[in-house]
Amino acid sequence: MVIESTRNENVKRARALAQKKGRDEQGLHFIEGEKLVREAVVSGAQFAEAFIEEGHELMSAVLSGSGATVYTVKRAVMESLTNTETPQWVCATVKTPDVPLPEYYPEGLIVVLDRVQDPGNLGTILRTADAMGARGLLLGEGCADPYAPKPLRASMGSIYHVPVWNGPLEKELSRLKEQGFTLVCGHLKGQNTMPKVGSRCALVIGNESNGVSDSVAQMCETYRLPMYGRAESLNASIAAGILIYELSKTMRG
Repeated sequence: MVIESTRNENVKRARALAQKKGRDEQGLHFIEGEKLVREAVVSGAQFAEAFIEEGHELMSAVLSGSGATVYTVKRAVMESLTNTETPQWVCATVKTPDVPLPEYYPEGLIVVLDRVQDPGNLGTILRTADAMGARGLLLGEGCADPYAPKPLRASMGSIYHVPVWNGPLEKELSRLKEQGFTLVCGHLKGQNTMPKVGSRCALVIGNESNGVSDSVAQMCETYRLPMYGRAESLNASIAAGILIYELSKTMRG
């Protein structure tokens, strides 16, 4: 079937996923671009619908084999579907996984976000955590939605590699501590020496404007990244990247 109208019901339903209300109602999220679609295929994600321009029969067959109902669309329709100025030739709707909080957190590095609200920061942190071998990402209350368009693009497919949990932050940090995790957070009033960690560590990254909340910081070993210039602080995703790298390197000996 070839879709030529931007008013097509399938197109409107996919477009609604740009908003959280649409994602919640449909239980789906929207991905665009060849790399992200391929990552979803390889990960075994459950596809609902896929939209593809003419001339890409192999990808069409792959998506059909992954369970998607595949539609061929004209360029104008693809442009109306996507959130980028110069979209690629494929996009899809995917079932949003229900990832329950684990009874026991896996050994290794867990990255925890305390009210990180910028979608780009969230996606970038997720990608960095994936690259450095983190075992999961725990989102507390007030965080951005990891399945919104911008975090999905920023994560570059890492959303399908690393489990993302949502839960009450202080309760889950208490459980992590009970399970032998060292809790570490970046803090402007923290110590100048990186805390010693073993094989279980939870790194808390705070809100872009206010940092880690006081009640959470009191549960953690605090560390201040050394600054050699005049800036007082770093962007949340940059600070997270440095801390994730340093802790991963330490934990791997």
